[in-house]
Amino acid sequence: MSLLPGLRQAVAADFPAVVDELSSLVRIPAMAWEAFDPSQLDKAAQQVAGLLRDAGMADVDVLQAPRPDGAPGAPAVVGRRPARPGKPTILLYAHYDVQPAGDVELWESPPFEAVTRGGRLWGRGVADNKAGVLLHIAAVRTVLRVLGDGLGLGVTVFIDGEEEAGSPSLPLLLQRHGDLLKADVLVVADSGNWKVGVPALTTSLRGLILGTVEVRVLDNALHSGTYGGPVVDAVAALSRLLATFHHDDGSVAVEGLLASESSGPALTEAEFRADARVRPGVPLAGTGSITSRLWTKPALAIIGVDAPSVALSSDTLQPVARARFSLSLAPASDTADAMEAVRRHVEVHVPFGAEVTFTPGGRTEGFAGDASSPVSRLMLSAMEEAWGVPAVSMGVGGSIPAANILNKLYPQADILITGAEDPDSRAHGANESIHLGDFENAILAEALLLARLNARD
Repeated sequence: MSLLPGLRQAVAADFPAVVDELSSLVRIPAMAWEAFDPSQLDKAAQQVAGLLRDAGMADVDVLQAPRPDGAPGAPAVVGRRPARPGKPTILLYAHYDVQPAGDVELWESPPFEAVTRGGRLWGRGVADNKAGVLLHIAAVRTVLRVLGDGLGLGVTVFIDGEEEAGSPSLPLLLQRHGDLLKADVLVVADSGNWKVGVPALTTSLRGLILGTVEVRVLDNALHSGTYGGPVVDAVAALSRLLATFHHDDGSVAVEGLLASESSGPALTEAEFRADARVRPGVPLAGTGSITSRLWTKPALAIIGVDAPSVALSSDTLQPVARARFSLSLAPASDTADAMEAVRRHVEVHVPFGAEVTFTPGGRTEGFAGDASSPVSRLMLSAMEEAWGVPAVSMGVGGSIPAANILNKLYPQADILITGAEDPDSRAHGANESIHLGDFENAILAEALLLARLNARD
């Protein structure tokens, strides 16, 4: 007898409560950087722990480990329901921490107040990744309600508290508590779907490196009228250096980086321009298919610049300026090699004899999964039944530190990457949102996966 009708009915009955729980979690501005209130991380962790207990996970712990610099890591939440003899265990991962809201004037509603409009739920972190947290909790709650004592599958829910900061304490936390998280199947709910109404399993992630470039030309600031001419100011010199990072067509000009063409569903230029809200006169950068430019080729962005703001600028030659770069890498790239490639590029392209300091930042390895594995096919089938349309396998240009860390720690486990985002979710930007219909379907698909893994020996 098919479990689908009963699970679908249970998910639908529970869904209004799930949206309320997600909305309550969105109200907590949990950000894992030193500049923000760490008590909000504790508050979010305790709320997640309470939701897990209410869902039927009796064994729930809040765990912490220090970061590499010795600072305390954010609290992580682990809920466990051990497997019966002969049954597998599944680990469900997501994270409750979020990106800062940025300029609140760009938001159509308060960022930390979840709002429903147009069939979507809006708010900071609603897509990345608090929907993933509730996706797991709701799926587990649904299966427990439908199967009851018939659930012999082991289920562990692991909710990270600092993914947006690179999960710096995660390796040590796993070193200390890895036995609690051992599993045969891992589901990382921190990605999304191909488009609204079309589910997807993410099978590749790009790697990521971060770093800072500082340019100095003077010992101190000078009057630009009195001294301008013989010396190019640091901001102009930095601008010249940054311009060397890209070819004229917009592709990354750093030598030695891997690139390949992607496989999978096609994306037209018109679809991408609509999804990304590219302005009409702006050409797309790079060459090759749109999906390869998004998934399997490098992409370099300047994500921060230290220089006087226009509002506070004076008629002055600036002695120093710096910029932070973010470089996404093909999934198979070695991040250490890529960092050295950027360092070499900076040293070769130093403008006007300036002093340049290159400071490496964080690194996240890429991920390549297997869409043809039995568990992947089981997930794709569950998605197709939940949505009523064929599911696709796709790559994602972003990075998920935990996917690679967990893959290395549990190399025999199957890793599935799912989520509640869609091309219009605007994760990390203003007016972040999820499509509520797809969110409900994602819960149903995961509940189906749990039920079918439970039925396997």
